[in-house]
Amino acid sequence: MHFEILVEDQSGKKALDILIPKIIGNGNAHTFNVHPYKGIGRIPTDLKTDTIDVRKRILLNRLPKLLQGLGKTFAQYPKNYAAVIIVCDLDDKCLKTFRAELDKILNSCNPKPATCFCIAVEEGEAWFLGDIPAIKSAYPKAKNKVLNTYKNDSICGTWECLANAVYKGGAVALSAKGRQAVGLEKSRWAENISPHMDIDNNKSPSFNYLRRKLQELLTSS
Repeated sequence: MHFEILVEDQSGKKALDILIPKIIGNGNAHTFNVHPYKGIGRIPTDLKTDTIDVRKRILLNRLPKLLQGLGKTFAQYPKNYAAVIIVCDLDDKCLKTFRAELDKILNSCNPKPATCFCIAVEEGEAWFLGDIPAIKSAYPKAKNKVLNTYKNDSICGTWECLANAVYKGGAVALSAKGRQAVGLEKSRWAENISPHMDIDNNKSPSFNYLRRKLQELLTSS
């Protein structure tokens, strides 16, 4: 089976490039591409109107056109050959409402591509915090007091929590360096922590949802 995976930023791509083979296998039976965007953006009010500058590569703004295009492309392939996986952060949105909005985009497509929406709650760093042994392997001096007080998939300032555990000076010091520095550090976390992650022993419900959905798609192919 082939997966086209859309993710909102470079740190997400770095993590998924490492994690997806752990889930679907490293052989030649299954393939995937991870496409990073430059932010999550927002869903357009009019799903049929495309007034967004494609060069800006903002995920949700482009999603209606992306899914429409992939639906037409996948229609040329054998049934159950390909699927789209959308990976994005929940941030402070209502999960139920957000899923309904995403489903509305998908249902507007004709033909409709096989699609799974995998939402990290609250942020992608929740998946790292779901595997504390992996964090400790990558950052042996990580602060246990911070890690042990984190509640999985809680809305609590997830990346800040990880920064407080592994970054000198914590989230305050990292934030003071600006958004670009935060983005670069998130990419380092992805590169350093993901190789140590045990996909079958993660305490993040949203990570387990991604793993389960991918495996379900594989069994149906």
